[in-house]
Amino acid sequence: MKIVFMGTPDFAVASLDALVQASFDVVAVVTAPDKPAGRGQKLNESAVKKYAVEKGIPVLQPEKLKNPEFIAELRSYQADLQVVVAFRMLPEVVWNMPPKGTINLHGSLLPQYRGAAPINHAIINGEKESGVTTFFLTHEIDTGNIILSDSTAIADDETAGDLHDKLMYIGANLLVKTLKAIEAGEVNEQPQPQSGELKHAPKIFKDDCKIDWNNQAHTVYNLIRGLSPYPTAFTFLNDKTLKVFKAEIEDKEPGIVAGGFLTDGKTYLKFAAKDGFIKLLDIQYEGKKRMLIEDFLRGMRL
Repeated sequence: MKIVFMGTPDFAVASLDALVQASFDVVAVVTAPDKPAGRGQKLNESAVKKYAVEKGIPVLQPEKLKNPEFIAELRSYQADLQVVVAFRMLPEVVWNMPPKGTINLHGSLLPQYRGAAPINHAIINGEKESGVTTFFLTHEIDTGNIILSDSTAIADDETAGDLHDKLMYIGANLLVKTLKAIEAGEVNEQPQPQSGELKHAPKIFKDDCKIDWNNQAHTVYNLIRGLSPYPTAFTFLNDKTLKVFKAEIEDKEPGIVAGGFLTDGKTYLKFAAKDGFIKLLDIQYEGKKRMLIEDFLRGMRL
């Protein structure tokens, strides 16, 4: 079974590596074009490209997925199946190309959290469980027939980064199981359940990351966890941006206006939410590096 793999970030590398280690025939990789980054604007290769080059797998990096030259090159590999992990939306001419179809690994228990940021939104919403799903691509995003899924518990202090790393490996294992089932002709695909209330996972923008201290403390705490380490929740202190990577709740009536803060200038800095305090533990102040709150307070007079 010839496979073309499509993906870009580290999350996808774990899956690609799992397929290679399981001796699947990955004939080519499709990933994002190199992008200039940093002060020197040096071209930055995607994590998937770096892995593929190291393994000697041909790499395709189309700017546009409908480009006729790309379509012709992709077709020349005569893949039986395409596998998509953390990539972009595919046009029908691409996902409908292989005879066995195109499958996607998604970082949620579908049909919940369809969209670009399922891991972040699951934690922002205070979910106690998440997981991964493999499914066949179809016209509407994240709606195709489910092949397999696997779940995992979310701890109360788990961040999006923690859950990302867990799901990366759970997903890689699930993908290998999925491909073995397809290869053996033993797939029992099921339409996605028509669940009553669907929770969505749209792309996260900067405005979504701003902390609203008028919310309940648990809502603020979940936002911080769900955006850590990236794109990171933030507030303002002395008119400068203060990113918050880690915090904890202090269930205590604030007694001060929401958004106000208390500090001893040495060991703690806590902001008042609607019904409690959020103690900041790991932060980054505008113009400075990321640091623990004690180190920040040592060099800052508030």
